[in-house]
Order: sequence, then structure tokens, then C-alpha cells
Amino acid sequence: MFSPARFGLTDPRAERELRALGWWSEDGPAPGAERLLAALSRSPDPDMALRGLERLRAALGDGWAELAAALGDDTALRGRLLAVLGSSTALTDYLVVRPAEWRRLAGADRLADAERFTATLLAAVGADVEVDDAGSAGTSEGVRARSSGPEAVRELRAAYRGLLLDVAAADLAPVVEPSLPVLGYDEVAGALSDLAVAALRSALAVAVAEVAGPGEPLPVRLAVVAMGKCGGRELNYVSDVDVVFVAEPEGELGVATRVASAMMRVAGAACFEVDAALRPEGKAGALVRTLDGYLSYYRRWARTWEFQALLKARPVAGDLELGERYVAAVRPLVWAAADREGFVADVQAMRRRVENNVPSELAERELKLGRGGLRDVEFAVQLLQLVHGRTDEELRSATTIDALAALGRGGYVGREDAADLGESYRFLRLLEHRLQLRQLRRTHLFPADDDQAGLRWLARAAGMRPDGRRSAAEALLAEFRRHNNRVRRLHEKLFYRPLLEAVARVPSEALRLTPVAARQRLSALGYTSPEGALRHIQALNSGVSRRAAIQGALLPVLLDLLARTPDPDGGLLAYRRVSEALAETPWYLRLLRDEGAVAERLATLLGTSRYVPDLLVRAPEVLRWLGDTAVLAGRDPDEAAGSLCSAVARHTDPAQAVLAARSLRRHELLRVACADLLGLLELPGVCAALSTVWAAVLRAALDAAQRAVSAGASPAARIAVIGMGRLGGGELGYGSDADVLFVCEPAPGSDERTALRYATAVAELVRRLLSAPSLDPPLQVDADLRPEGRSGPLVRTLDSYRAYYAQWAEVWEAQALLRARFVAGDEELGARFVALVDPVRYPEGGLDAALAREIRRIKARVDAERLPRGADPATHTKLGRGGLADVEWTVQLLQLRHAHAHPALRTTATLAGLSAAADAGVLDPADAEALAAGWRMATRARNAVTLVRGKPVDQLPGSGRELAAVARALGYPPSADPGEFVDDYRRTTRRARGVVERVFYGE
Repeated sequence: MFSPARFGLTDPRAERELRALGWWSEDGPAPGAERLLAALSRSPDPDMALRGLERLRAALGDGWAELAAALGDDTALRGRLLAVLGSSTALTDYLVVRPAEWRRLAGADRLADAERFTATLLAAVGADVEVDDAGSAGTSEGVRARSSGPEAVRELRAAYRGLLLDVAAADLAPVVEPSLPVLGYDEVAGALSDLAVAALRSALAVAVAEVAGPGEPLPVRLAVVAMGKCGGRELNYVSDVDVVFVAEPEGELGVATRVASAMMRVAGAACFEVDAALRPEGKAGALVRTLDGYLSYYRRWARTWEFQALLKARPVAGDLELGERYVAAVRPLVWAAADREGFVADVQAMRRRVENNVPSELAERELKLGRGGLRDVEFAVQLLQLVHGRTDEELRSATTIDALAALGRGGYVGREDAADLGESYRFLRLLEHRLQLRQLRRTHLFPADDDQAGLRWLARAAGMRPDGRRSAAEALLAEFRRHNNRVRRLHEKLFYRPLLEAVARVPSEALRLTPVAARQRLSALGYTSPEGALRHIQALNSGVSRRAAIQGALLPVLLDLLARTPDPDGGLLAYRRVSEALAETPWYLRLLRDEGAVAERLATLLGTSRYVPDLLVRAPEVLRWLGDTAVLAGRDPDEAAGSLCSAVARHTDPAQAVLAARSLRRHELLRVACADLLGLLELPGVCAALSTVWAAVLRAALDAAQRAVSAGASPAARIAVIGMGRLGGGELGYGSDADVLFVCEPAPGSDERTALRYATAVAELVRRLLSAPSLDPPLQVDADLRPEGRSGPLVRTLDSYRAYYAQWAEVWEAQALLRARFVAGDEELGARFVALVDPVRYPEGGLDAALAREIRRIKARVDAERLPRGADPATHTKLGRGGLADVEWTVQLLQLRHAHAHPALRTTATLAGLSAAADAGVLDPADAEALAAGWRMATRARNAVTLVRGKPVDQLPGSGRELAAVARALGYPPSADPGEFVDDYRRTTRRARGVVERVFYGE
């Protein structure tokens, strides 16, 4: 047997009410009622709809038969009426009081337009208004009603509620009858706004009649300007309507104020509250002002939020010509608001204040003001509009959805972000509309999680149904949380975008320059070739592509950011090169636009360094790391080395293997250079990272070469690569070669000759592969520190090294071996080599006086012969006074003399050696600190010069932008004279040189 529960009816009285309607019989649904009951079951609340029908039947009496017949025949009527009855108790009450009004829901007519709304409401208050064939109604301030007082309010209220019923019925109907046309959010919000405008015009007509009397002319021109959601044509079902009043002449402001007050009273009693609190000085200010009065206030006293509110200003009633003049006059002030000091911070602070005023227990349910709510979307859109709309008129829309779409088209917001934010905004507005319709109350509160009945009703009113896995309530809750979280994420991404503050800091006039003015501004910013800079700008943002639009938004900021760097011209050229190289990289410009830290850091790097842009065009992925300090500066060098070796091991072709190694090295070099220049990585971290990645490249190249030379057979020898020089000390700079020794040992079953031939082939292939021409910084493998130098064999066996060092080693070779450490190949063989050379580099009994004199003699000859002609010995970082060579030779002399007695001195690192020497008492701690300071200063300066010039250079620049760039790279502030750095360098290295002369030369 059928039960009403089959149709979603749970009220015990349902069967009795269905029988009263004639839809139910003893055997179940009455003949022909199946379609009606099916429609009833799709209503948001079938029980509520059924009760409404029974009330309407009782109110109609004998007229029920006509409605009952129409419901069976008219799909539109059935969908509209059952949807309204199941959604809104307030509109049900309206129909019960005026039961004949059901007829307005019949038929296939679409929603009335704005002019029909106006004509209907003006007619309700008896206004003398002509309506032309197209339905246009008069709207001037001369229109006045024939009725006034309570009668006018009554008639206006009834007519307004009827039109509101029309809108709601058309909006809700597809929920019950899916074949009916679906109204989009934009259409519904626009209709509600048009209806509100019609109500304002009608209320004004009543007010004019009350103040001026019948037949008397109104001695004042009065314009009503809509603000807020009504101004933007995005009104809710239940909302205050924000307005301001403008009047002329000034002498009749009293009359205008009485008319405005009367209009607000009539509209408030009949339709909705009219709020004029957005006027100057709020509720404490004059209700009506002249246009000059408004302008005087806005120019002198207005706060940031007032310009934000004026975004949506739109004349809607009264003297429209005066209203248009008001909007035209304030519009330039609105689009100059972002020039105000602290503008962005003010808007952000206002949003935080609004959010903080939401009670904590309601914050997660507040659709409008809470986190992830409608205000998050609106504030973000308005802030972007006010900042970027200064120059782009496409953004100057009063409607949130339209403005958001324009921001997406213009490239100010990612297309996906704009689409997602628009979708979520529409969804939240739909829920807001449904919640307000229920009782026609102004509410924005989403049902509590445990309010299953409320969630189910809202889900069904929003058109959601069970999906097989979840109930309608569960589906609604999941969708609400998804949209809520997405809105908050995108709000924080856009609203707190650091780039916004940077854009806002650029004056409006600088965003709209003629070519002549642009050249003047570029020159004032510090560009030495404004014409060249202008050509770069034109090349970057010419055309109508999205890429050009985003560049147009970015360039004003980047020009200012680059102007703060040592070389703005070079930085802009580098930016153009990088942009052109990455033109087809979809995320490049999006990253700069959305991540302000990336844009700011990139400008710093490009305006300081030639080394970085050369790598960046070939390793653009590193750009993503500029916004993540932890990744940029905190990556473990060993992890990077492991990734490099793992990736290279997948290649069988040695050339391809080395190409892969180069690629990964390129990324690591760029990462380290960026972190170094930005002051995020200290010198020990720089040296460790550069040395580790070089060692990893050697390991990868050695493995690939061994596989190639072996050609699938067992290797004929075990090979180890010993790092020497700065590689051995873990102190590589950006331009350092890799000093190495190759040592081998025959594999089981191989003789020494075969092993040497195999190992030599491998070593030569490694050197050839790594030294192949490339756009990357060079990979030079230098084996000149081997026994007999360039004339000796490239590879020796362990026994050969042992024999040579025992019989032929000179003191400089023992000195070179102080840096020897295993870096690649067979680790056990490398360890045995290191143990083999320990007695050579740490001689028992120390260094005798003759050999110490020999080292001093060699050092003096190196100083005299290798310092380039014309070089300044005071500022040459490697061979200059107190430079790298001075400090390193001093440490090495101490090691040769004392390491046999002090094991802590047996280190390959310079700074560690100095610390150990001080701890052992063989060097005064103050002298150790002076030497360490000199070494750090020279190493950092040498690295900085390489980064600035893009190639290894040991001499500090004498002056000019390169010197300024080196100083900036070393952390000196932009305002500092580069000469301060030179003075610091000279002072530090002079102190180190004094120690060298005493300790090394014995003077």
C-alpha cells in the first residue's frame, strides 16, 4: 500500500491534508495526482509545501478548483508555486493573505525587467507616469504619488511583495520542475537590484507628494545614488539598501532633507531599510549635501574605506543628471585612492576588523563576514580593482563577478583562480539567497552541523540531492566547506599579495606616461639609458596577449624594484632576456604576479648579478624556490649530491650522463648563488654546497666513464679520485677549478699495465666529458698537482705514489697534499691513499729550517711572478696582500711544522686549521682571528665579483656600478658608499698581512 512517505512527506497529518486537496484516496494517490505528488516530493520541504497548499486551499474556498486544475496543466505554475511554498514561510503567508495572487505565477512569461518593475510600483502609489510601448516608465524627480501616508505604504508593500514573489518563484522553480529555465545568480541579483531601484523611485514619489503637496513644484533637485550591493546590481533578497543623497541648490537643502527622510521612512515601512550611513561623517553627518559639499569632504577628510564604498556608486532615482554628475566627479578620486600613503594596509586592516567582530562561535558558519565568506571575495576584488584600476579601465566595474572576470582577463589574477573564486562566490550567494527567502529575514548564518533538518532543507533548496554515497545534507556540508576553504586560500593569496603594496607605491602618474615622460621618469629612477629601457619595456608589454597584459601590470613595480639595485639597466635587460627565454613557460609570469617575494628577489638578483640570469634561462625551475626561503637556503648539499648521482646513474651513454649532471649542477649553482646574493646563506654553507656538488659531478662522471670504458666487462682497476686544493678543502668558489689526483689499483685478475691503461682511459674520458664546451660555468678538471706535474702520468697506482713520495717528493708537493681528501670512486682505495700520504704531509719531527725557507722562497716567487700586470696588490683577492694565498700558505706552513705533534691540525680546511692552531698554542688567538677574517673577506669578495661579473675574476673593481654591486652582494646597504666596502677590505686584509709577515716570513 502506498504511503505519503514515498513522496518525502513525514508529517503524520500529510495523508489527511492530501485527501483534503483531492490528491489522495483509500488506495493511495488519486487518479491524475501522481505528477503533482512527484513535483511536491521535489520541493525543498514537501511537508512545508503541503501545509502551505492546504492553507491556500482554505483561503481560496470555492476558488481552489481553478488552482487545482491549473496545477495539473501548467508546469510553470506547478514548479513555481510548490518551490515557493516549500522554501519560504513568508511568501506563503503573502499568498494566503492574497490567495488570488497565485495567478501571477501561471504562464510561461519570463521575469519582468527593470522598467516594468518601476511602472508597476509607481502605479501602486498612484503616480502620474507614462509607460511607453516598450514598458519604459518615467523616473525624474518630478514624478509624485497621488497617495501618501499609511495607504501609500500599504499599497507599495503589497506590490513590492508581489514582484518579490515573481523573482523568487522564477529563481526556485527549476528545483521542482527541472524543465523550467534556470536563472543564474547574476540574473537573480540583477533583478532584485532593479526591483529595489523601482521601490526607491516609488518611495521618492510618495515622499515628494508628502513634502511638496499636490501640484506644488519641488524647489530642489534631489538625486538618490545607490551604493553597496544595490549600486553593483548584486542585491540579496533581504538587505538594507545603501544610498547617499545629493541636492541642489544649497539654499534648499532643508527641503531636500525632508524629502530624503520621508523617502527612507516610506521605503523602510513598505519594502526594506534604506541606509544612508555611507555618507560623509556617517550617521553624524548631514543627510543631504550639495555636489560641492561632497567633493570638499572627499578631497580633505575622506578615509580609505569611503573610496572603497564609492566603487559601487550608481544614480538610481530622482534627478539622474545630477546623480551622474556626482558619480563623474567622485570617480577620479576613487581611482586615485590607491596613491594614498598606507592604502593597501588600511584596506587589509579594515577586513581584519570586520572579521574580528564576528563572534567566535559563529565564525565558521557566517556566510558573509566570516573567514572564507563573501566579504573575503569582495575585499580581495575591490583591493585589486583600486590598485590596478588606476590605469586599466576594464577593471572599473561595480559588480563583483564582472570585476573578477576582468581581473582574470587582464592577467591580474590567474585564470583558474578567477574562475574558482567566481564559482565559490556564486555558490555562497546562492546559499545566502535561500537562507533569506525562508522567512524573508536578513541572515547569513549557515546551519549548524547537527541541524540535519536545516541542512537538508537548504541542500534541497539549492538544488542538491543525495548522490548514492552521501545524503543531501552531507553533500551540502562538504560543498560548503570546500568553497569556504577555497575562498579563504585565494583571499589570502590575492588580498595579502606583497606585490599589491609595491604596485600601490608606484604613483598613478607613473603608470600612465607618455614616451617623453617615461624617459624622464626612468632617468629620475636611475636608468642611465632611458631610451634603451623604454625599448625593453615596449618589447615586453607590446601586443594584446595575456602575457603582455601581465607584463604591463608587473613592469611598473619591477622598474621601481630594479631602480633600487646597483645596475637598473643591466637588470632590465636581464629581465627581458629571462622573460623572452621563458615566454612559453606557463607559470613564469603567474609566479611573479602571485608571489611578491619572488618578484622582489628576482629584481635584486638581476640588477646585481650577471651570473644568475645566464643560469636562470637554462634552469627556470629555480625561480619557484625564490618564494621559499627554507628550500632556497636550507637544502642539504648531500641530498642534492645524492639526487644528482641517482639521476645520472640512469643514463648508459656517458655524454648523456654528463649532460644530466650538468643540468643538476646548474640548478644547484643557481640555488646557491641566489641564496648567497640575497643574504640567506653564510660563507661556510656556500663553500660546502659548491664543493659537494662538484664532488658529486666527479662521482657521476667517473661512474659513467667506467661503464663506457668497461663496455659491459668487469673493470680492470679500482679507481679513486682525490680532491686537492680548494676542492679538497671543501672551500670551492663559483669560479674554482677542481684540482684532483687519480689513483688506481689492479682489480683481481688484472695486471698493473692493463689496470693503468684502463684507469687512464677512464680519467681522460672524465676530463674530456667535463671540459666539453657548454654555456654553463666551466667544469675544468686540473690534475697538474700530480707527481712530475703535466709531464707525469695522469694516473698512478697506489704503489707508484708510495714510491714517488718516498724518494722524489719535494716540499711543495707535501704542501699540496695537505688538502688531499677522497672525493669519488673507490672509497676504500681513497682511504688508503690518504693514509699513505699522511707521513708526507705531516712529517715526523716537523719541518726543518731549510725546507721552511724553501716554502717562503716559493711563495715570494709566486707573489712576484703570478700577480697580473697592473693588478693592485691591495685588492687582489687571491695573490694580494692579506689575500687567500697569504692566509692559506701561512696555515699550511704551520701544519707542516706542527701537525705531527697536534692531530687537530690535520685538516684540509683553512678555517679549521686556523682554529686548531690557536687551540694548540702554535698561533696567537688574535692572529688566528685576523687571518680568518682576512680569508673570509677575500673569499666572499672573490665570490661576489664572480657573481657580479658573471665570470671568475680575482681583482676587485676599482669603482662604478660593478663595485657598488659587489658591495651590495656582500650585504652593504644601498645607501652606503661602495668605498666603505673597499676600506673594510683593505683594513681587514692589511691586518691579515701583518700576521703573515710575522708568522710566515718571520719578520
